[in-house]
Amino acid sequence: MARSSSDSKKQAICSQIESIFNLAKVDNFEVSGEYPGWSPNATAPILKTMETIFEKQRGHKPHVSVVHAGLECGIIMSNVPEISDAVSFGPTIKFPHSPDEKVEIATVQKFWDFLTDVLKQAPNN
Repeated sequence: MARSSSDSKKQAICSQIESIFNLAKVDNFEVSGEYPGWSPNATAPILKTMETIFEKQRGHKPHVSVVHAGLECGIIMSNVPEISDAVSFGPTIKFPHSPDEKVEIATVQKFWDFLTDVLKQAPNN
């Protein structure tokens, strides 16, 4: 289940891991659960719109970062080629993908207010 923002780098990682298994004489190697790569665009108009709205709502600039996770953005963009940019965001989630996963309730309304303002003001592209 290798993940990367770059499909070519993800394939290189899988090849390296497979080589290690081959050296160890393991002949049952399989890659599964792949997600397409997604390279975020730091100059995307939608991101700039979101940063402006966030700062207006919260009084400070948002923390924008890139993670190498399997995100829906890569899946959607690989299936809908007309979409050239995407931004992944949401309420604060603790311990994702574990039995202890939880959402900070106080962040849900803030997320909803932000999302609705973004939808009202987003560029039409």
